[in-house]
Amino acid sequence: MNLAHVHLALNHFPVIGIVFSFLLLATSMVKRSEELQKVSLGAFLTTALLTVPVYFTGEPAEEIVEHLPGVSKPFIEQHEEAALISLIVIEILGVMSIGGLLFFRRLGLIPHWFIAASLVLSIVSMGLMVWTANLGGQIHHPETRADFTSPSTNEVKTDVREGSETEK
Repeated sequence: MNLAHVHLALNHFPVIGIVFSFLLLATSMVKRSEELQKVSLGAFLTTALLTVPVYFTGEPAEEIVEHLPGVSKPFIEQHEEAALISLIVIEILGVMSIGGLLFFRRLGLIPHWFIAASLVLSIVSMGLMVWTANLGGQIHHPETRADFTSPSTNEVKTDVREGSETEK
């Protein structure tokens, strides 16, 4: 297993984690549950921590795949820039989550303004994570790019079973 494989294996955790954590926090607000608020802040913190190895395996992954056929260097650069912004925002949310847990420990509650601010920052972070993941997918998946056009049915195709080219 190389670092490109590690990056691909881990990169789903921040996206799924931020969505899950957001849903927990939103539910905690609807149910007015301090326990769920604490759990959601812990989930944000866990997601922020899991994002660090994803980010730092990105550069080694780039070194491995950048010369493969079909890999787009401009998409790698866009993904890299988006990943840095996403990392910064999710780490701010992680530090904020520690603050919220400390509020609870000292005051016995988490202020409503703090939960609202966490919700807003989690929405921003969720959008950034989805954007970053989409750009990452476009690096080696041209079918996800905006300028993708499906091959014509008149193009020459290789019949995999026979190993020969046929006109369709």
